[in-house]
Amino acid sequence: MQLTYHTDYALRVLMYLAVTDQPMANVAEIAERYDISRNHLVKVVHNLARGGFIRTYRGKGGGIELARPPEQINIGSVVRYTEGRFKPVECFDASRNRCLITGACGLVEALEEACESFLTVLDRYSLANLVRRRTSLARLLAPRSSLN
Repeated sequence: MQLTYHTDYALRVLMYLAVTDQPMANVAEIAERYDISRNHLVKVVHNLARGGFIRTYRGKGGGIELARPPEQINIGSVVRYTEGRFKPVECFDASRNRCLITGACGLVEALEEACESFLTVLDRYSLANLVRRRTSLARLLAPRSSLN
């Protein structure tokens, strides 16, 4: 199973916000630190805000921050929100399914169980669990100029 870049970036944004010492961060700095597309990150941040995981503020002095403490942000919930319904194989997508054996094979049930198990494991983790090595993460995410 592979998560989309959208989910990967969403988790990275949340981790960044959890370890930064600044009251608020901005998309440009997060994109720079992770060396990822600012344009793509804008969409990710918008989606995280819609999902209630972060708050965004416009204008001078604006930025983004976590909507709740890291202990209250469940990773399984984030992945469910950003991924939507998992479609690991063709038959999970009725509009694109051309598989001849759909309905007769047991693959759907097995993969549905596997996906649910995957998410059940993620449900046991909070954002706080992902950033428990806060000092190391903060050092790795620090601006290049502050490392000198």
